[in-house]
Amino acid sequence: MTIGVALPSGDTANTVNIVDELVTQTRQAADAGLTSVWFSQQMEHDAITVAALAGRAVPGITVGTSVVPIYPRHPLLITGLAQTAQAATGGRFVLGLGTGAKNWLEPAYGIEYPSPIKHLREYLTILRQVLDGGEVDFHGETVRAHAKGFAASLSVAGSSDIPVIVAAMGRQALRVTGELADGTIPFLAGPKALSGLIVPEITKAAAGRPAPRIIAMAPIVVTDDPDAVRATVDRQYAFFRDIPSYRAVFDAQGVDSAGELVIAGDEETVAAEIRRYFDAGATEVVATQSGIRNTEERLRTWQVLGDLVQR
Repeated sequence: MTIGVALPSGDTANTVNIVDELVTQTRQAADAGLTSVWFSQQMEHDAITVAALAGRAVPGITVGTSVVPIYPRHPLLITGLAQTAQAATGGRFVLGLGTGAKNWLEPAYGIEYPSPIKHLREYLTILRQVLDGGEVDFHGETVRAHAKGFAASLSVAGSSDIPVIVAAMGRQALRVTGELADGTIPFLAGPKALSGLIVPEITKAAAGRPAPRIIAMAPIVVTDDPDAVRATVDRQYAFFRDIPSYRAVFDAQGVDSAGELVIAGDEETVAAEIRRYFDAGATEVVATQSGIRNTEERLRTWQVLGDLVQR
């Protein structure tokens, strides 16, 4: 099994230096036998930068972002950052992107968010052109990029092919992702949503291209009090119920809230639930919120996940 973890996972509130702590936790993940670590974009720290630092400090483990909103960052800026991270980690970086939530981005940045699906298609088109080594001269409705005939190359020395993953869950986003990206990294999409919606939609769109990666992210905690974990996740992530793409995967799974999608319990219960995601078509599983209650549960969870990787 290919299993990773998402950071921060819930137990960094009292840390002295967040970058040092995330590098330390990356090392703990590698020591537990996990295959990847994924960093979420926060207002207070940058995911691509942290991934580059952690990947350089901890050899062997894959590092990625889960995810960087594509608006308002220009794609040429993102390609430069991603290529730098890829060079810094010796080819172990994965660029995870997402359209972001309009009701969060607009008030946060004070700007009007464009049509997300159109913007995603145009954004990925520019990314592909740059990352594939071509010149860019693109004039879209939501984004433009002109980097044709520059004296300097847009490629970063030491970088290599960068997988581009999109947090796509709705049908339109999955179609664009299947055509232009390397896979999807959905959060809170249960096994039924994967097998009934996400896997067939993106696989169909990717016809003629390499099979897409399906990286399923779910709250996973090995604990003696699963009900308390579910209640905490439900409270912290209640806002997802009002975001259309999440509402769609909740409906496809037959649940009403994030708490119902938590994988929590003893070692055997958690292992069995994770297998259901792979049976549904996931190529990888990423555990989120493992430290939502405390560090002890996070480390206990990671040990179980690492044992599954080794089987």
